[in-house]
Amino acid sequence: MTHPRHHLDDRIHTPVRFSLMAALAATGEAEFKALREALEVSESLLSQHVRVLEDAGYVHVRKGFIGKRPRTWLSLTPQGQQAFAGHCDTLRAIIATPVAGLASTRTPDNRSQETS
Repeated sequence: MTHPRHHLDDRIHTPVRFSLMAALAATGEAEFKALREALEVSESLLSQHVRVLEDAGYVHVRKGFIGKRPRTWLSLTPQGQQAFAGHCDTLRAIIATPVAGLASTRTPDNRSQETS
């Protein structure tokens, strides 16, 4: 049996990309600037992560204008939705998987036991 962690998607697993995928899964489509502010990252850092996800086929980038101002909107592709759902399922599996051979050091009230 292999540990569920082997099924994590490295393209999603970094904190910024995971947060980006989660935001897009929750909103459907979001403007780049709003995502940048919500995720508290620089424009260049977000651009790099978007490029990785776009190259993987997980994110669709749509460019347009509002008046004369250029805008960029991001959304998950069907492949991205499936990959994110699978990644979240794997995280849940990791949480639920007991580690064989390790004894619990928790007491019934969930405090660590002191050893003397």
